[in-house]
Amino acid sequence: MGIMVGLPSPSGSEKDLQLNFGKNMTVQVEMRAPHLPAEWHTQSGIQLTWPHAGTDWAYMLTEVQECFINIAREIAERELLLIVTPEPEAVREQIASSVNMDNVRFLECETNDTWARDHGAITMIDNGTPSLLDFTFNGWGLKFASNLDNRITRHAVEAEVLKGHYVNRLGFVLEGGSIESDGMGVLLTTSECLLSPNRNGQLNQVEIEEYLKSTFHLQKILWLDHGYLAGDDTDSHIDTLARFCSTNTIAYVKCDDKEDEHYEALHAMEEQLKTFRTLAGEPYRLLALPMVDKIEENCERLPATYANFLIMNDAVLYPTYNQPANDRKAGEVLQQAFPKHEIVGIDCRALIKQHGSLHCVTMQYPQGVIK
Repeated sequence: MGIMVGLPSPSGSEKDLQLNFGKNMTVQVEMRAPHLPAEWHTQSGIQLTWPHAGTDWAYMLTEVQECFINIAREIAERELLLIVTPEPEAVREQIASSVNMDNVRFLECETNDTWARDHGAITMIDNGTPSLLDFTFNGWGLKFASNLDNRITRHAVEAEVLKGHYVNRLGFVLEGGSIESDGMGVLLTTSECLLSPNRNGQLNQVEIEEYLKSTFHLQKILWLDHGYLAGDDTDSHIDTLARFCSTNTIAYVKCDDKEDEHYEALHAMEEQLKTFRTLAGEPYRLLALPMVDKIEENCERLPATYANFLIMNDAVLYPTYNQPANDRKAGEVLQQAFPKHEIVGIDCRALIKQHGSLHCVTMQYPQGVIK
């Protein structure tokens, strides 16, 4: 009888430890150096930080909570769901009739807002043991209050809602939506965000790259220098523009309309993506996601994007915007990228009114972090 514990990978940094318990039983444990797992790494669950009347959602609270309930339903059908909220009993009452409550965990905590992707812990794994890295979230370059959101990760670890080794990285500003990992030592990011003077302005690009490589044990960083979405508060988070779908596949937003204000920047982004190479020296397989037709509120264009999808263990949740042709095309592209996953669209028109979407409000945690 053989038992394999851990994740298989072709990386040369891994070693197998074989433990023999007599001739009838061998336990083989895979040892792997510290790494930043890809989003498709086996997950224990997903965090949502719930909207309440003290957030910027107050003027449309019922509408956005309906969207959160729909997201919560899809998550809890498949994985554990951690809901962070100052009002757990009120949220429990909201969701009890439509969400699998057996898979729901609560953390009672004061919050500024709902963007778990950017205030949630970033998890590394070392020989199967998770480390929860707590970076400073400063409201996307001091644009919005974030003092309460910055306490969530430490509180979750202290309350043992999140299991893992807590790592204080509060001396560095970093949001989860600003980085994409392939799980094998390659990071994809944007220079517009990571080099923003209101984040780590005391550091230049070389110093930031050295910090990221050292912290996340990276071999390569791919810097996108082009691409943006009108109305975006994040300074071009990578999770709105281009996403790893595997170690050799990137899905990205493509604009075909030469009259659209995004055309030149997104075309330049596409051309730069074509120059990127995997660790094996091969070009990436590039899958083009459609550009969302213009959505406006109060005469302002909103940063709607299909790149803001969430990868789960057996499903991909992606935002839809009541644009049937585009919504369908985005789903088809994601099915190409994830042929073994169920592709599930969720109407996220409510979320985009506060300039975010589905991936922005979620944070996944690897196996063993949420129990």
